[in-house]
Amino acid sequence: MTQSPATPLPPPTERRRLREAGSLTQAQVAERVGVSRRTVRAWETGRAAPSGREGEAYLDLLRTLEEQREDQERSADVDVTEHHTAAGIEGESGTATATEGNDGLAGDAAADPTGPRPGRPLTPAQAFDALYAFCAPALVRQTYLLTGRRELARESVERAFEIAWQRWPEVARDPDPAGWVRATAYDFALSPWHRFRPRYRHPEPPPADTADRLLLDVLLDLTPSQRRTLLLYDGVGLDLPETAAETEATTPAAANRILTARAAVATRMPTLADPDDLHRRLAELASAERLRASAAPAVREGGERRARFWTRAAIAFTVALIGTTALTLRTAPTRYEPPVPPGATVHGVPPPVAPGPLSHKEQKLRDKLRSEPHAGPERLAPQPF
Repeated sequence: MTQSPATPLPPPTERRRLREAGSLTQAQVAERVGVSRRTVRAWETGRAAPSGREGEAYLDLLRTLEEQREDQERSADVDVTEHHTAAGIEGESGTATATEGNDGLAGDAAADPTGPRPGRPLTPAQAFDALYAFCAPALVRQTYLLTGRRELARESVERAFEIAWQRWPEVARDPDPAGWVRATAYDFALSPWHRFRPRYRHPEPPPADTADRLLLDVLLDLTPSQRRTLLLYDGVGLDLPETAAETEATTPAAANRILTARAAVATRMPTLADPDDLHRRLAELASAERLRASAAPAVREGGERRARFWTRAAIAFTVALIGTTALTLRTAPTRYEPPVPPGATVHGVPPPVAPGPLSHKEQKLRDKLRSEPHAGPERLAPQPF
């Protein structure tokens, strides 16, 4: 009968931190210990406790990882870029294989690269570049599975990092900057306004492999919320509460979306009914495209140019608004002028009659008046009888 390890295990959060510091994914830890990836996830979230031979192997692995972390802390001159390269995060080459499991999708679900590092403190640009190198390659592949469009995936990730650079003080203090950028990229990628853009009205070439093409079609047939939840849970490897929080849904709603999405995938692809097989196939599909992200300095410069453009546009709009207001004040009347009421029809007044031809009686009167002498003082003189 196996017993639990005599030495107490570290807390669940420390287990995950040691794994991430040792540059291991959940799938790699599961392979070394001899359990499934779901079991490792339960150990790191505290839903289950390691025991037996697997618990002893897990404890030995954690001890090794802790020793490696202490060795890294002693070397204060380790370059940050080399640290992330050694972390096993797949870079721009996109050569992650299916046996590596988590590396194809969950590169940005690991530890915070902007956290404290041994040696001299990082500048904001260096910290941003480290976060970008840590998250961008895997995030581009995730966004491709979310949209089925390569250019839109790259644009969404670059746009998310541009916003992150514009709000870097806020992002740098966030407990999970990788999650912050991931949520922003997903929101931009799933925006319904892309359908009105000319370049996105026509579909892109599908994957060359038939199985990959079928899996991508199944994913795109899901609703955006189901697709996003399935990708976070079965692709990235977040647990259910984290998935619900990132999708802004309740835990039962997130669980229902996952079950519905899995059932839809299993209906058309029965070989992917097992979540582990689905996770492996998602990683294979994401890694097969070999998507590349732009360089971090170019993204920072793009974010700065966009910020300058909108700043100048806001200034121009403000100046135009001030000029319009000043012109209105200059030309507006200074006193009240009552409006002229509209004309009204007056009833009872005969309409004016134009002069017409004289009648016979009127003509005789006119002739008589003309024949008599004009009025004058001589008519007032007395006449003798």
